[in-house]
Amino acid sequence: MEGDGNEIDAERYEEDESVTDILRDRFRLSTISIAETQAKKHGMQISEPIMACISELAFKYTAHLAKDLELFAQHANRKCVNTEDVILAAHRNEHVASTLRSFYDDLKAKEPQSERKRKKASKNKDKATTSAVHFPDL
Repeated sequence: MEGDGNEIDAERYEEDESVTDILRDRFRLSTISIAETQAKKHGMQISEPIMACISELAFKYTAHLAKDLELFAQHANRKCVNTEDVILAAHRNEHVASTLRSFYDDLKAKEPQSERKRKKASKNKDKATTSAVHFPDL
């Protein structure tokens, strides 16, 4: 019976590897397309080895970012990644983090608020005590 479990694990591993390979190839094609477009826009040329290197680095960075986002969500006892996780992941680059924050704030401002959410927010404000300390988002 143990052999059956190992075969199933091996099949899952092979499926995961094939999915990863497909994603990597599609990501590379997209990265190369973006690089070529930007190079033409600025009157430049990029050699094939450089494009391959850029696409591989971008893929590895994205995989690392995805793992970080997963860990942030797990740390907050959530199963899904949210916007706050993405902003937190960008903390090493203040320009990117501030751009993400302003983009998120713009999205929140455009989002229609339901009456139910407003009522909850007002109840929470009523429960606040005078000794509470508010830390503004940085």
